[in-house]
Amino acid sequence: MNGSESNWTNARLPDEYRISLVVLYLFVFIGGIIGVIMMSSTLMSNMLSVTRVSVINLLVVHVMFLLTVPFRVYYYVSSHWELGFIFCKLVSSMLLVHMYLSFIFYAIILCTRYLAYFQWRHRLEFYRDLHAVIASVTIWVIIVAIVIPSTVITYGSGATTNGSQCFAFGIALNHTNVKVLNIIICVVVLLIWLMLASCQCYILWCVCRKHGKVSLAHQEFWAQIKSLCFVLIMLICYVPYQAFRIYYAYIYWQGLEKVNEVFLAVTAFSCFDMLVFAGSSVWRPSYKMCCNS
Repeated sequence: MNGSESNWTNARLPDEYRISLVVLYLFVFIGGIIGVIMMSSTLMSNMLSVTRVSVINLLVVHVMFLLTVPFRVYYYVSSHWELGFIFCKLVSSMLLVHMYLSFIFYAIILCTRYLAYFQWRHRLEFYRDLHAVIASVTIWVIIVAIVIPSTVITYGSGATTNGSQCFAFGIALNHTNVKVLNIIICVVVLLIWLMLASCQCYILWCVCRKHGKVSLAHQEFWAQIKSLCFVLIMLICYVPYQAFRIYYAYIYWQGLEKVNEVFLAVTAFSCFDMLVFAGSSVWRPSYKMCCNS
């Protein structure tokens, strides 16, 4: 994990920045909760689909992160952290854990859909519900037993606190190994996104060329639009932060830490992906009815 957020304290943060972050996280929390509720009622119909199981796991990642958002709002509103340094590290690292785990599940979902397209449009499915459960449990055992504990333990290990500050871990970028690791991770994420986006554009082009002017009437086209939504969510929420992070890690100085915190807050808007897909059952039929009328 590229482990830092900001090395400034809330006491130094201008009120406009503090209020902006409160508004951003409140918006993320409310929209994320609504999306989770809407999607949770529609995902259990087919547990054999690899894509559906991946979306369910993505939903769990969002819920884990949303549980920590009220503590971020509390900190930016009160300007003081009184819940202990360990819990501060947990809340702080969960934003990065959420970002990278969500990115991994997005990549799994897209790769599954791409393979399904190229393998004569057959779905990739588990043979039994038990297989889907075992696969999900295996993933979460690794995450809970290895990824999260190691992240919390090592995250911000070089930072100091006076007991009332939180999210002040940017100083770690002064270490060359941390700086290099941050840059490598960001480059890898950007390259993976670029490959996924290129593949999606190619598939969408093939579908449009195949069906021509009547593409909007085919389910195959709308299936690719759904995949394109994942690519666009990654573009809007993750790509700007990863690109900025390379620059920020390379020339680390405190003047950029406010900007880094804003970019990091924007990554949390990936929680809105549930709203996009839950709402597709409403806007897609409406669009087709409008076009056919």
